[in-house]
Amino acid sequence: MAGGNSVAPSPPACMSADRVRGLRYPACSAPHGAVRSITGQGSPQEKQVSAQRWRLDGQTALITGASAGIGLAIARELAGFGADLLIVGRDPDALEMARDELVDAFPDREIHGLAADVSDHEDRREILDWVEDHSDGLHLLINNAGGNITKPATEYTEDEWRGIFETNLFSAFELSRYAHPLLARHAASAIVNVGSVSGLTHVRSGAVYGMTKAAMHQMTRNLAVEWAEDGIRVNAVAPWYIRTRRTSGPLSDPDYYEEVIDRTPMRRIGEPEEVAAAVGFLCLPASSYVTGECIAVDGGFLRYGF
Repeated sequence: MAGGNSVAPSPPACMSADRVRGLRYPACSAPHGAVRSITGQGSPQEKQVSAQRWRLDGQTALITGASAGIGLAIARELAGFGADLLIVGRDPDALEMARDELVDAFPDREIHGLAADVSDHEDRREILDWVEDHSDGLHLLINNAGGNITKPATEYTEDEWRGIFETNLFSAFELSRYAHPLLARHAASAIVNVGSVSGLTHVRSGAVYGMTKAAMHQMTRNLAVEWAEDGIRVNAVAPWYIRTRRTSGPLSDPDYYEEVIDRTPMRRIGEPEEVAAAVGFLCLPASSYVTGECIAVDGGFLRYGF
């Protein structure tokens, strides 16, 4: 305990699921073995433990909005680490193309797709029923689906702003709640929410989008604390402009593009794979002591002063 005399006992280097003062330790944490293996002094078992910190073999990931862009890049990233995939998207044809691409790239992985609209309550229930049919519980949930309509706050119709909330926020909350018992079956599982810098500062994406992402970031913090005792870590990423089909319109304006670049210290647009890499890290055993965090994937945008 920080600042006190009471210290929680250290767990064994590799254990499936044990509790020490209400905490769960994921399998193969072994920080000391990992250090020794880097220097070449670890035993073969310790080296194997260290390697497993960077693998997701035997784990199943549910990814929403996975037919293109950031969602598809996340699917590739997690499959590359060894995870089996359950991918969801609204467009059946685009989803099937994405699944075919993933199956070709990762023939040893189990990859299933379901066409569903996460903004629809009944579809959310169907998604979780489908997950139970295809896996023994769930290890990873990636709430990536999102959408936006950019306009001044006074010009939204009620259907428009409510629809953005359903897609961006309510879907993530309900899917997380529905998935909780499936995630809790395992000693260590994780949720990663794909937020946005729009939820951390003003950008020109509109008030409604920013509201949904700010609420998603707070939901991440609350669930991380509430579900820690169940062995479920909850984190988020907050991208800035990423090169996707959705951003191609505004970025095609040369003046607007230059404004974006001028506000980005790294002076370039991000790639979907860079967001996927951050999501992948938050899913790995290597991040087993990280929860309640929001990692900005923004080329320094949020840190740029005058």
